Amino acid sequence: MIKVISFKICPFYQYVTAMLEATNTPYEVEYADFDNCLFDVSPNGKAPILITDIKEVLFDADAIVSYLGALYKGLYISKTKAESALIEAWANYGSKNYVPQCSTMRSASEDEYQSNLTIFTKSLVNIERQLGEYTYFNGEQLSLVDIAWLPILYRAHLIEKHAKVDFLAQYPKVKAWQKAMLFLDIAEKSVSPDFEQIFVDFYLSASYLAK
Repeated sequence: MIKVISFKICPFYQYVTAMLEATNTPYEVEYADFDNCLFDVSPNGKAPILITDIKEVLFDADAIVSYLGALYKGLYISKTKAESALIEAWANYGSKNYVPQCSTMRSASEDEYQSNLTIFTKSLVNIERQLGEYTYFNGEQLSLVDIAWLPILYRAHLIEKHAKVDFLAQYPKVKAWQKAMLFLDIAEKSVSPDFEQIFVDFYLSASYLAK
């Protein structure tokens, strides 16, 4: 069986496990901590890593998801090569904004928060312009883009719930997209059972948003 190894808090981990959940692919999870050497096998030393059925070790979330997409079906299938390239580009754009969102949530001061928020919200402006009137990014069927942006939408939901700050308030299409994605059970199934408390402890204990 496929095994995913990662830190519980990592958005890239949720990207991979959300892909597995969306394609109904069986997998097991091994959670890591910052003191072990589980990631010595990964050239970039980062989470997550995926161990295949034949014990191949894959690293880099975008590459792992690409591997899973080629192997397992269930998501929207592009009609042209150009559409396929655009789906990959918007998915990669989503995963590239995990760190800006995390930096915003972890900001220690108002100045740091506003600076990080300015960077992060550029992605929201861009995706708002791209979204149509459909339930999901490419229509009424989940695509890779929806899976890639799920960690951002889910974390924005938790910040709104616990810190009363809505990152998406000015972006009605993104807000509707978030509602549709959270209506599914993928968001909660793709994180650990104790994720919400870990998230609150990590992001809302000593940050600007906690004040």
